[in-house]
Amino acid sequence: MSLMILGSSSHAGKSTIVTAICRMLYNHGYSCAPFKSQNMSLNSYVTSDGKEIGIAQAIQAMAAGVEPAAEMNPILLKPKGDRTSQIVLLGRPYKDIRIGEYYNETGQLLETALKSYYSLEEKFGNIVVEGAGGAAEMNLYDRDIANILLAERLNIPIVIAGDIERGGIFAQLIGTYQLLPDNVRKNVVGFIINKFMGDQDLFRKGISIIEEKTGIKVLGVMPYSHVELPSEDSLSIQDKLKHNSEDKPVNIGVVRLDKISNFSDFEPLERYAEILYLNPADSFEDIDCLILPGTKNTIDDLNILKISGFDRKLKTLIDKKIPVFGICGGFQMLGRVIEDSGIESGEPFTVEGFGILDLKTEFLEYEKTTAKVRRRSLGKGPILSRIDEASGYEIHMGKTELGDEVTEAFEGEGAVSPDGMIIGTYMHGLFNNENVVCALMRYLYEQKRP
Repeated sequence: MSLMILGSSSHAGKSTIVTAICRMLYNHGYSCAPFKSQNMSLNSYVTSDGKEIGIAQAIQAMAAGVEPAAEMNPILLKPKGDRTSQIVLLGRPYKDIRIGEYYNETGQLLETALKSYYSLEEKFGNIVVEGAGGAAEMNLYDRDIANILLAERLNIPIVIAGDIERGGIFAQLIGTYQLLPDNVRKNVVGFIINKFMGDQDLFRKGISIIEEKTGIKVLGVMPYSHVELPSEDSLSIQDKLKHNSEDKPVNIGVVRLDKISNFSDFEPLERYAEILYLNPADSFEDIDCLILPGTKNTIDDLNILKISGFDRKLKTLIDKKIPVFGICGGFQMLGRVIEDSGIESGEPFTVEGFGILDLKTEFLEYEKTTAKVRRRSLGKGPILSRIDEASGYEIHMGKTELGDEVTEAFEGEGAVSPDGMIIGTYMHGLFNNENVVCALMRYLYEQKRP
């Protein structure tokens, strides 16, 4: 038996609910797998066979006790700006496309998604399907391959999740239910009220109202809690800005790039340090470490940083011997120059990097490096010298060539400055390695000693 979780809005908690259901089924001995036909996210993951999927589906697969696979997220949209997204189809780059043109491919993409779903169903039996955004976007019903069109074709039980923290839970759940097409609404079997804070007994009347208005049971009221799962998309940064108030002695600044990707890389550090997502125009004076993260468009974000004057702030931090990490696109920015043959920017383009590391990056072909990796640290400097090896995954376009003034940070990859304080790498998931976190935090805490 399969089940579909639709949301009353984006960020209603669908991903977490699907993860929990997958784990519950696994714990009770049932074979199952997650599925999301279309995901829009810049936080992605590389499967064991080198395919790229949304990180939420990878975590859901792990919760189900199965290996993440491209069929679990057959269509991944990675926004690039200017109403253009890259389509990753079955784990591989397919094309860059503007949103208006994307809808012309609805039929083909839906069939690809259905084929993936049925292959998972044949293999695992029980599939937990996650919708995308809000299900009751009536203007999109004729092209909504993540919710309505998919639900019509699958014809499986549906549960609608709503986010009570944001208010308007009655309009969310009752409105979504009533606005669904008849052939979708008939399959709704329950509601989940998510992110409830306070005494649930005080909401008993609210549950009765929802059930009376719809004839559908409220299956559960989920308390608001902090679940340490990687964030799915950039909406989660707003929550981090709002809730990030713990008093920790070390401050790590993450540059909040316009097209930031895979910022879930840094979430493991939240246990030990205050992680500050800073806009380029913000003050960076009080940070103890800087991370320049990945981006879907290195050149665009690099130009924004230069216009904002961030390059001067970066130089000040380096002069103060503050550790700097460049991850993926951030690694590329730290180099001398980036040459794009038209792959990323749409036309040939050359731009100077920050010139902090002696390296050059070229975008020569519409191919993406996607691979799981395990690399030995070459031990240069006060941080890398405490690390033996690290594992992670690479998701990037472009090839980077090192000059004479830097050496590799890891065997076969990355770069490190002569003093070991500036580290660049293509390795996502670096801070999922306990030894890497320990090495960095030990160094940063040592600098805090009087």
